[in-house]
Amino acid sequence: MFQSAHAQNTTWQSTLQDCLDELEENLGATIGFIYVTDVIAPHLSSILETLKNKTGINRWVGSASPGICSIGSNGAREYFGVPAIAVMTAELTTTEFEILETIDTINPNYTLKPNKNNEFISGPPLILLHADYANEDVLEIMDDISIETEGYLIGGLTLSDTPKHHVAGEVTGGGVSGVIFDSSIGVVTSLSQGCRPIGKSHEVTECSENFIIGLDGRSAIEVFQEDIGDILSRDMKKVGGFIHVALPVTGSDTGDYVVRNLIGVDENEGVIAIAAPVEHGDHLMFVSRDANAAQKDLADMVVGLKKRAGQNIKGGIYISCIARGPHMFGEANAEVQIIKSILGDTPVIGLYANGEISNNQLYSYTGVLTLFI
Repeated sequence: MFQSAHAQNTTWQSTLQDCLDELEENLGATIGFIYVTDVIAPHLSSILETLKNKTGINRWVGSASPGICSIGSNGAREYFGVPAIAVMTAELTTTEFEILETIDTINPNYTLKPNKNNEFISGPPLILLHADYANEDVLEIMDDISIETEGYLIGGLTLSDTPKHHVAGEVTGGGVSGVIFDSSIGVVTSLSQGCRPIGKSHEVTECSENFIIGLDGRSAIEVFQEDIGDILSRDMKKVGGFIHVALPVTGSDTGDYVVRNLIGVDENEGVIAIAAPVEHGDHLMFVSRDANAAQKDLADMVVGLKKRAGQNIKGGIYISCIARGPHMFGEANAEVQIIKSILGDTPVIGLYANGEISNNQLYSYTGVLTLFI
C-alpha cells in the first residue's frame, strides 16, 4: 500500500527521474507525499506536474525544506544542501483523506471540510500540517484547526527562501496546509526528545512576560547557576545554544515538555530571558542538548511505536528538528539509520523543520514519527 523512493542528482529533472525509476508501479495509489530540498524549491511546480503525469496520482502533499530524509529498501538517507527529492505513494480510499488547502490568515468564520461529504466519517482525525515559518499567524491558525476539528496535529514549521514551497494538491505557501486523515485509518505516533534535564523542576515566583526574575522564591540566576554547574557558570557566553529551558506540557501523563531557547542572561540584574512568555506559578527545567541521550531516546521511541503498531506497519512520516540530523547525531544519516535498524525497509519519508508539531504542541529539538498501520 505504501512505497517510498529518494534520490540525489545534479538537476531536479535527473533527481526526479531517479525517484521515478525506483518506484514500483502502484496503480492503486491515491495520494503522494513529496519533500524536496530547498536547493530545488524554485522548480517545485515543474516537479509536481511531472509527478502527476508520470504516476497518475493527482493528490500530493508536502514541502520544501533545508533538509529531507527517507527510509526504504534502498537505504536510509538524509539530504542537506544538495538537489534531493523524497516521495512516498499510498493506496487509501478517497473518503479516508482530504487535502487541506492553504489557510494563510486568522478567520473565525471559515469552516474546514475534511471530505467530499463535509463531515468526519468516524471521529476526530489525524492532521499532517506544514506551517510556513514566515507567516506570523501560523500558531494561531494551527490552534483554530485544532479547536474546530478536535484533531490530533502533527507536522512541522517549514522554512524556505522560496515563498511558495508547500504542496497541497498544487504548489502553494504562505500559511498552513496539509492533509486530513479520517480516524478510520490506523496510526500510531510518538515524539523523541533531543535535550535532557540537568536539574529539578522549578516554580516561577517572579517574572514579566518572557523575563524570569525569581525561581522557587530565590534569584533566578542563582538557581540557574546551581543547575548548570561551576564550569559553565564562570563563562555565561558558553551556555548559548547548549542550555535551554523546558516547559512541562499541561496534562501530560508521560512527563512531556517543550523546549524553548535561552535568549539572554543578565548576571547583574539576576534575570533570565527565554523564547516564550511565562506566568507566576509556571514550572520549568533547565535542559542541555545531549547526543547520546537523543540517540537512546530515539531508539526507545521507535521500539515502543513498533510494539504498539504490531506486525502490519505500512509506512511513516518523520518530522525532525533542523538542529538534529548530523548536527546532533554526529554522522551523516545516523538519525535515520537508527529508525531503519528497528523498522527495516518500512517506507518512511520526512523533513527537517524549524519546529515540530505533535499532539497540537510546538516542540524544538525533537523527532516526531507517525506510522500507518
